[in-house]
Amino acid sequence: MGQIKIYGVKRRLNPIKETLSNIIHSCMVDALEYPLDKKFHRFFPMDKEDFYFASERTESYTIIEISMFEGRTIQAKKQLVKLLFERINNKLNISPQDVEITIFETPKHNWGIRGLPGDELALNYKVNI
Repeated sequence: MGQIKIYGVKRRLNPIKETLSNIIHSCMVDALEYPLDKKFHRFFPMDKEDFYFASERTESYTIIEISMFEGRTIQAKKQLVKLLFERINNKLNISPQDVEITIFETPKHNWGIRGLPGDELALNYKVNI
């Protein structure tokens, strides 16, 4: 399971939402073997005056927060981060300098999904990758 939040300056983020969502999902599928139909993304376009960031970043600065079940290897998570930086740069021309990614992992039992604790769900994909 993965829930993804994407933050950015509204005027820069809004026009690229669909493309960025597709890029993020392709990285999740390739690095973590996520099913194609499991896509849970939420965008938080912000007014510039509500989004403070370091002066060496541009208005393309984007934060990606990924919440997921624990169980992936360090190698799989590093591959995810690498793919995100590469694909966002190649397809949207957003420099890795302007992208920050955080992965939050929690035990399955800390999730509630479809009326069940996450550790009681029957998943159609692997978590231990």
